[in-house]
Amino acid sequence: MNENIKVQCNLITKEYCMEKTKSARLKAMLMNSKNGIASFWSLKGVSFTAYSGDTIGIIGINGSGKSTLARIIGGLTIPSSGELKVNGEATTISIGAGLRGELTGRENIFLKGLMSGMTKKEIQSKVSTIIEFSELGEFIDQPVKSYSSGMKSRLGFAIAVHRDADILIIDEALAVGDETFYKKCVDKMMEFKKRGNTIFFISHSMGQVEKLCDQVIWIHYGELMDFGDSRTVIKKYQTFTANFKKLSKPEKENYQKNMKLRQKNFTLKKLFDKESATLETVGELSRQSKNKLSTLITLNPVGSNMTLATKFLVIALLLTILFLSVISIKEVSLVGMVKNFLFHH
Repeated sequence: MNENIKVQCNLITKEYCMEKTKSARLKAMLMNSKNGIASFWSLKGVSFTAYSGDTIGIIGINGSGKSTLARIIGGLTIPSSGELKVNGEATTISIGAGLRGELTGRENIFLKGLMSGMTKKEIQSKVSTIIEFSELGEFIDQPVKSYSSGMKSRLGFAIAVHRDADILIIDEALAVGDETFYKKCVDKMMEFKKRGNTIFFISHSMGQVEKLCDQVIWIHYGELMDFGDSRTVIKKYQTFTANFKKLSKPEKENYQKNMKLRQKNFTLKKLFDKESATLETVGELSRQSKNKLSTLITLNPVGSNMTLATKFLVIALLLTILFLSVISIKEVSLVGMVKNFLFHH
């Protein structure tokens, strides 16, 4: 992989199980067959390449798959099919993402640091800087569950930008908070970019996206509508939204219903046929390229490569986590155990 390439997505899809019960969803996760299981495709074959120093906006109406794409790039979820290459460490910033409500802000700093592979000594050397940047003051020692959305965003941003990550993913984290903190975050992002790092910025504010981003990805109900120069793509998106607003209420509802139905009825065969037709049009549909495409567009459900013993181990682990989450062990809660680990080891 070219060292200048930071993220490469090739026909990435993401399928979500729509079963209502937990047992049915667990069964769907561990079974190789999807027969009779209701699903929804949040992404339907997204491809793009991001290089060192790129600042890329991700735009689209609600429910189009922006956050799903961000979670895949950040390693928080895996794609259902396609090829994903990430060169370096990625960190995601979104309101409250990864923060434990029962722990204080300070304890969350330690927890997030340990989870990212930092030593306790390394975390301690950055704690005061992170707290100062967050501007939370005495609230840093209050439980995060008592924080407002803006306070959670401040803490999450402060923790993330003080990690030595190569890729920064910001998911609506600048949508809350005051102008002063917003400017501080933007300055930190520009500093991050000057070091040659890559930034993905998700926002509904086209003004922010155009100001901060060189390029823009437009996702529309799971499909990549466009990827290119920020002004060009934003103009196309704004034209679409302006035309959509002109529709009557029944027309809008009908359009949204049809687009969501297409996400439910999407199949990998449809994606294969579409990509094959594109290759055939440009004269590149050889047997080799067809075989490569077939391999790329193959559903890889979680658990498909697990042995029976591994599946039992996963189930046992899930049950153990559930058990520890709902009861106390020897009168010491799970939160208490986390705190004890963070500050006494």
